[in-house]
Amino acid sequence: MSPKTRGYLFAFLAVCIFAGQDAITKYLGDRYPALFITMIRFWAFALFVCAFAASSQGGIRQAVRTRRPGLQIARGLLLVAEIVLIVFSYVHAGLAMSQSIFQATPLIITVLSIPLLGEAVGWRRGTAVLVGLLGVLVIINPVDVHFDLSLLLPLGASLLFALYSIATRAVSREDSAVTSLFYAGIAGAVAISLIGPFHWTEVKPSDWYALAALCVCGTLSHYFLIRAYGLLPAAEVQPVTYFQLVLNVILAVWLFGEIVTLNMIAGALIVVGAGLFTIWREHQLARRAPRQDPIP
Repeated sequence: MSPKTRGYLFAFLAVCIFAGQDAITKYLGDRYPALFITMIRFWAFALFVCAFAASSQGGIRQAVRTRRPGLQIARGLLLVAEIVLIVFSYVHAGLAMSQSIFQATPLIITVLSIPLLGEAVGWRRGTAVLVGLLGVLVIINPVDVHFDLSLLLPLGASLLFALYSIATRAVSREDSAVTSLFYAGIAGAVAISLIGPFHWTEVKPSDWYALAALCVCGTLSHYFLIRAYGLLPAAEVQPVTYFQLVLNVILAVWLFGEIVTLNMIAGALIVVGAGLFTIWREHQLARRAPRQDPIP
């Protein structure tokens, strides 16, 4: 099996596990506080990043070294806040609706990269962003009498994850991927541990299996995604992740009896199409950029 084939296989496995993870999160979110679920999940994630950092070159001592400690810690806070909000979103807006809106994240990243990273966005990507935002409006359907403010929850989660991604881009200029992963897990676990215990809830014996599955899924999905990014460019991994929307919609209908409307399907197609074009355009511009000669 070629490295590229293995990369796509790892990306596909990660997406499938992420979809299962979302379904478990929705199930637990209907029964337990979002802060409690997120805390358990981040404890497992912190153990994973510690083990991953320890097995990497230089070990944990190397992973801790960063030139941007404040920004690295902020990334962890953004990630844990995003997960808490997405749990609320799955409960109040539904899994299918939440994931349909959440697909606008790459478009929000493109917009935020202008003021926060100083990146230039041409008219093609600018048009794609506008089209994608139109797709989000189609999904939300604000002119419909059934519009609910809970639909703003996935938009908020998408904004938080976009800010997390922007911060990740910024620190990647100076820190390794292992360092960024380490700080995201540890900072997030510490932050949620300051709040989560106040929301501790007695768990039914049968639901401990679901919590354990959530922790295992969180670990395996990140591991497979890391392996995929190690074998494929980001521009080739990202389109595969859109398959998660399809899986989430299937699970939402099958397991939770959610209803998928025509405006959700049409809007999701518009958002995904705009996102794919934006990713492709960024990849094309990166290939055209002049390569710098290595410093002797």
